[in-house]
Amino acid sequence: MADRTILVVGTYDTKSPELAYMADRIRALGGGALAMDMSVLGDPDIPVDYSKHDVARAGGGSIREAVDSGHENAAMQIMASGAAALSAELYARGEFHGVVILGGTMGTDAALDICRALPLGVPKYVVSTISFSPLIPPGRLSADVQMILWAGGLYGLNSVCKATLSQAAGAVLGAARAAEAPAGDRPVVGMTSLGSASMKYMTALKPALEARGYEVAIFHATGMGGMAFESIASQGGFCCVMDFALVELGNLMMGSVVKAGEDRLLGAGRAGTPQIVAPGYLNLVHIPTWQDPPPQFADRPFHTHNRLVKSGLLDEAERREIAREVGRRLGESTGPAHFILPRRGIVEWDRPGYEAHDPDGMAAFADELRISVAAPVRMTELDCHINDPEFAAAALEIFDRWVADGTIG
Repeated sequence: MADRTILVVGTYDTKSPELAYMADRIRALGGGALAMDMSVLGDPDIPVDYSKHDVARAGGGSIREAVDSGHENAAMQIMASGAAALSAELYARGEFHGVVILGGTMGTDAALDICRALPLGVPKYVVSTISFSPLIPPGRLSADVQMILWAGGLYGLNSVCKATLSQAAGAVLGAARAAEAPAGDRPVVGMTSLGSASMKYMTALKPALEARGYEVAIFHATGMGGMAFESIASQGGFCCVMDFALVELGNLMMGSVVKAGEDRLLGAGRAGTPQIVAPGYLNLVHIPTWQDPPPQFADRPFHTHNRLVKSGLLDEAERREIAREVGRRLGESTGPAHFILPRRGIVEWDRPGYEAHDPDGMAAFADELRISVAAPVRMTELDCHINDPEFAAAALEIFDRWVADGTIG
């Protein structure tokens, strides 16, 4: 008996040998394998468990519609939609424990939809000729996807591509065996932050919340972390969020690649989850250190964190624009929201002596937030810095009040 079953997905009309090889490796290692075919025009050379017709029907279409679309992109979108829907349905029924998907640009396009349709924690491996490529927009990646470059495997099996395919087979099966599902024995508080050099509140809040009987999951607000945070929040996975590092929203608005998708600061509110929010790091924008800054930031002060990321100072107009968007997004909340504004600064680098010290810019930002964050969202202003103990204490006071009145279970 196989202990874990892996769903092996691809276009079996053109890639049967490669897909069968991965399935055989999984079975040789003691796992089970199910085959899902995303082909359109051709038929597979080997039997599959879920045919292209099953896939198309799951997306509300048919192979005939895909063929009659007359365009490969339209056809593959029909199949991608169906494969995502069918994969989610099969996983919900307990049919498989991890997925591996093989493809070039077409297969990878569909693979991204499949991975996003599956819950966080399900092992997801994409074997692709464009792994790690700038062709893949960060916003389409699921937070826990794993990608392996399909080296030397564009057409047909060979010893070079077998090295990649065998690693993928072992990786996804090993991950499925090792994956530990969330215990679910304590309510979870979701928190956003950055490294403790720039944002220090988590060092006080995490032990304090744990002492109250809650589990705390802290997400690194550098793009993928925010995507994972929003994904769980949108599914109602948190009893409360402390969303204190909103830099990914500013990055999105300023055109930075370090972003968490269009739904940043919306997931918890749409789910009705209580949220305590602060504007941490919203006076700076993340830019890759190895990349020349966009022209509008060329003459700004920068804080260089390391060889990967640096932060450029936003001007007054940009901060006001972001403040208005914060207010707009919080205004869509269907649950309670409380905004904390620490007037003396929102990142360690804006203290006196650092590159982002700009009292006039902070004052303008605060003025716009007072206008934009409106009822029913509540606002508390503090005469302190976000990294001062008073900030963490104020957040805990709101949290404790919500626990006492039943807002937080």
